Amino acid sequence: MEARVPVFATLGCRLNAYETEAMKDLAARAGVSDAVVVNTCAVTAEAVRKARQEIRRLRRAHPTARIIVTGCAAQTEPATFSAMAEVDLVIGNAEKMNPATWARLTPDLIGVTEPVQVDDIMSVRETAGHLIDGFGSRSRAYVQVQNGCDHRCTFCIIPFGRGNSRSVPAGVVVDQIRRLVDKGYNEVVLTGVDLTSWGADLPAAPRLGDLVGRILRLVPDLARLRISSIDSIEADEALMQAIATEPRLMPHLHLSLQAGDDMILKRMKRRHLRDDAIRFCEEARALRPDMTFGADIIAGFPTESEAMFANSLRLVTECDLTWLHVFPYSPRAGTPAARMPAVPGAAIRDRAARLRAAGDAQVARHLAAQVGTTQTVLMESPRMGRTAHFAEVAFAADQPTGQIVTATIRGTQGQQLTA
Repeated sequence: MEARVPVFATLGCRLNAYETEAMKDLAARAGVSDAVVVNTCAVTAEAVRKARQEIRRLRRAHPTARIIVTGCAAQTEPATFSAMAEVDLVIGNAEKMNPATWARLTPDLIGVTEPVQVDDIMSVRETAGHLIDGFGSRSRAYVQVQNGCDHRCTFCIIPFGRGNSRSVPAGVVVDQIRRLVDKGYNEVVLTGVDLTSWGADLPAAPRLGDLVGRILRLVPDLARLRISSIDSIEADEALMQAIATEPRLMPHLHLSLQAGDDMILKRMKRRHLRDDAIRFCEEARALRPDMTFGADIIAGFPTESEAMFANSLRLVTECDLTWLHVFPYSPRAGTPAARMPAVPGAAIRDRAARLRAAGDAQVARHLAAQVGTTQTVLMESPRMGRTAHFAEVAFAADQPTGQIVTATIRGTQGQQLTA
């Protein structure tokens, strides 16, 4: 039966998922019905391919609904999606957060004269962090505090999908988190495109560490605060102090490292070298000995030799990284890296597989070290929760979802702990 309530499909990052929740609210307030909204990702060429595939699948599932495409891929490649027979309307990343956009979307799109509504994202100066009070499971909520990016890494299309960096004011963030805690959330995750740039566009240019300290000080009932991906070279002194002294700040950081070879890092136009990454991990662990790290690493960046790749592979153990997100390089049209000499596809796939194997070994090592310890676990479902270090824990008996329980780790099972 054809759905009358809008159907939403989200591809890509947590920020996209957050914005989908905002769009659901905007669509409901505007009375939008009989529509399918696809919130796309543009981080890789594969992500765009998957978006097109998902749109075709949704058209088959909802043959009479209006299909609306938005998100980063819609922002960067509007013509690609407007040319698809399945697509009725393409709207940009700024437009999707504007109530007026949704107010115009009658069931048959009468009054929508432009099938492509994508303006210059670089002209956007504010981010709509006030639209919703976070989202997530009953246990963990995600709160957008920043959007966009001022950096221009040679492989990355995201600044052209998200625009320049802009921050949600600290007072708005604190108010959101207070409401979430009042609703029963025990953990909040701060999310954004380039989190460590938070505050640069605000009065007095506060830093991410200032925001973390303010949240923990002004929301004393918040049990757990977690930070999503950060650029370690931008970690400020207040953030490092919070790592050292704030037990409610979780001992788990996901690092945007991308490579472990200095020449490749320079060609990526990153702002750190391999020694900077190693030094940051050592400093953070000196402040918080149980700190665990995840990291993004690209396999097969253009010009990467086997020796250069070996430096990235060694970084996994030199930084003692636990949770790896491995990205086989794929060229994005319009980026400088797409014009650099490419690594053969077979070599890219092989290097990605070797990185993933190294990551799997690191996970196994981390989990084995937890056996016999006592951990506080935030329950995401009756029999699964996560430790402060973000490891999954499987329970033999039901536990209260959304609560933090204390458990003795009995063993491991695949990439989970058992309790």
